[in-house]
Amino acid sequence: MDLPETILQFGSGKFLRAFADLFIDQANREGQAVGRLVVVQSTGDSRAGRLNQQGGRYHVLIRGLADGATIDRVEEVNSVSRALAAGTQWDEVLSVARSPHLHTVISNTAEVGYNVDTADQAGDRPPRSFPAKLLLILKARFDAGLPGVSILPCELHEQNADLLLGLVLQLANNWQFSAAFTTWLRTQCFWRNTLVDRIVVNKPAAHPLLGKDDLLCVAEPFAFWAIEVKEGGDGGILQHPAILKAKDIRPYFLRKVRILNAAHTAMVCQAMPRGIATVREAVNDPKIAGWLNRLLFDEIVPTLEGRVDAPEAFARQVLERFRNPFLEHQFKDIAAYHEAKVKIRLVPTRAEFVEKFGRVPKQLEEAISWRNTAAL
Repeated sequence: MDLPETILQFGSGKFLRAFADLFIDQANREGQAVGRLVVVQSTGDSRAGRLNQQGGRYHVLIRGLADGATIDRVEEVNSVSRALAAGTQWDEVLSVARSPHLHTVISNTAEVGYNVDTADQAGDRPPRSFPAKLLLILKARFDAGLPGVSILPCELHEQNADLLLGLVLQLANNWQFSAAFTTWLRTQCFWRNTLVDRIVVNKPAAHPLLGKDDLLCVAEPFAFWAIEVKEGGDGGILQHPAILKAKDIRPYFLRKVRILNAAHTAMVCQAMPRGIATVREAVNDPKIAGWLNRLLFDEIVPTLEGRVDAPEAFARQVLERFRNPFLEHQFKDIAAYHEAKVKIRLVPTRAEFVEKFGRVPKQLEEAISWRNTAAL
């Protein structure tokens, strides 16, 4: 099926490749005709180069346990049309923005991706920060007289699309863009808050595809993408078993970030000083397992009771996912941007625990206070 380029994606890393890009490919194969992606690599060009060398094709190994059964299958993904390096191909990125076929922008720039660089200017080609890049993309589309698009940010910020819109509007005001354009941004573009959940890791140590696919990665069977559709209906987004559409996704965000992501970030302080490299090794270590259980069930879950659906059951499912025998989830990857993650994933729970119970949560305090300069 020869489909047009309908999606512009900021982020070329393994997570989106094994998540949104895989879902889009599956939907295309089912006849939904969602379209193909143009992937933008914001820093450097090595991954974009590899994507282009492989014709946009790569493989995802789906490995783990689901309903008591062992899953080990290969998914070939062919939803990427091409990849561009923002630093050297900005004019081509803007050309995609002006395409009448474009209907969606997806991003995953990590939590730090929302930091605005004060040095960015409207005439930069490209500007440094992601919000500034997005603003110029949308300005090019507006200037071409084209309709708005849906923006699906996948960064782990609560109400991520609302936050991103605020940053974009502030930049538009700083750069003295027209009121007509800012109205178009607010009313003609659909800023959809999202929550993403899937553990994705690097390629395995041994597999027949290693010599053929430089972009090979591994994902657990579990996948969940909550997309906020405030106006009701499906919002024109693809249909997929992993996608849930709701008018309010905040409870899903709260549960996932405060339990799964918090556990990952908190375990860094226990695993790295002991020389433990992977999550699976950590949860199988008796001392860390006991510490983690106290963190989850004595400190985190009690702050979520009555606010999210079945937090204790979700936490137990998370522990099962951490024990996936196929995944080599490295703490050196989890520790990236550690300080920013701590502020989002751990600090709010500590404050809520103190307010609710009148005492300091020992495990949370230990995880928040720990610093590793190599990880920051």
